[in-house]
Amino acid sequence: MSASGPHTRFAPDRGLTGRMVATMFVIGLLYVGFTGVLIVLLRGAWPLIVLISGGLFVAQFWFSDKITERAMGAHEVTPEQYPQLHGTIDRLCALADMPKPRVAVADNDMPNAFATGRKPEKSVVCVTTGLLRRLEPEELEGVLAHELSHVAHRDVAVMTVAGFLGVLAGAMTRMAMYGGLMGGGNRNSNDQNAAIAMLIIPLVSMVVYAISFLLTRLLSRYRELAADRAAAQLTGRPSALASALTKVTGQIAAIPSKDLRQAQPYNAFYFAPALSARDAASQLLSTHPSLEKRLEQLARISTDLSR
Repeated sequence: MSASGPHTRFAPDRGLTGRMVATMFVIGLLYVGFTGVLIVLLRGAWPLIVLISGGLFVAQFWFSDKITERAMGAHEVTPEQYPQLHGTIDRLCALADMPKPRVAVADNDMPNAFATGRKPEKSVVCVTTGLLRRLEPEELEGVLAHELSHVAHRDVAVMTVAGFLGVLAGAMTRMAMYGGLMGGGNRNSNDQNAAIAMLIIPLVSMVVYAISFLLTRLLSRYRELAADRAAAQLTGRPSALASALTKVTGQIAAIPSKDLRQAQPYNAFYFAPALSARDAASQLLSTHPSLEKRLEQLARISTDLSR
């Protein structure tokens, strides 16, 4: 199966497929190792550990679209409410030969867009009112094609799973620190086990979080370049996407810092990161490649297409 699946005309991306497989493999090893450490340290509570870790994983993966929508203040809209938005997505889905996702809008002045969902049939593409107000129709088409390529390549689901381990590590650490996972036994044994656990679990959690953080950042930057490529090739208008990128990045930099900070936890899902101009220039571990790198790639695609 290609990176974009068997039912889409989005260009397959072997580089993206390889990176997603490698990331999921390492994340899986980390997940198993972290859970194993918890079970060894907190022997009396292993059923609770398995239950909590499994429950969190299922909830985050199965309801990722709903969780992300609610967190970002998005609501589903009908073709009657937003005919141009639905019409553009209809055309792109027909062109890409893929199922149409749910369409949502977030009442937010920050110009941005995101896609989420565990599979194409259960996905949602959302744009902000700020984006709709600022972009021309051809620019909006480029942004929506970018988001639909995330859905077609299924990298949204991979990012959801990859980000889960950091959430689990933090949750388990807090529970262990408060003694919620301590097992039975005599008081001295409990005190000794608690002291060991309170020392080792935070250290293991920090290592796990750091590795998962780096892996997701590396994958996230590549997937954004892959989505730009796929969108430009599908629409045949890389210049429109480049124009949208330039406009959105410049407008986001002008958004108040308080609003940007509230949006930053979801940067991995956004079309462009919610960062000020100064932060964007200094962000070594950004979820997105630099604007210059994205524009250079689109310029190369434009040159290739013109030939």
